[in-house]
Amino acid sequence: MRVRAIRVATRKNKQISLCTIAYSSCVSPNQQRFARFCLTLALVLTALTLCVAASKEPPSEPINLNLATIKELQELPGVGLVTAKAIVQFRTKSGPFHRVEDLLAVRGISETKLKKMRPYLTVSVAAPKAPVHPATAAHAATPAKP
Repeated sequence: MRVRAIRVATRKNKQISLCTIAYSSCVSPNQQRFARFCLTLALVLTALTLCVAASKEPPSEPINLNLATIKELQELPGVGLVTAKAIVQFRTKSGPFHRVEDLLAVRGISETKLKKMRPYLTVSVAAPKAPVHPATAAHAATPAKP
């Protein structure tokens, strides 16, 4: 009984089924070792991915979409580096967000992802004040000569 599931191309360009290696006598011991290695590697990478995703803690206080940095946005559930960059790029290109639902226009954000993120988001329309350059502030503070 042979079940075809995941296939791996070997050096000789033959294809073998990883799931049926233990039951098949038509593959060499080297192919069996290679297939076991691939399965083990896939399991380890899957476990690491799940551990990293599980260890991510949501932010302790809501994040303002119009002021958040890429690093702050990555704290949100379901948001990685690519999505955080997409949010900042969208905000830069289109202007400030007016409501949380505006995130649906960002590529990579679905209704489901937005539902997970919503408790940790706020939107304030007021733009942050630009920092005053020290030379400009000193010049403005000096009285004009008569």
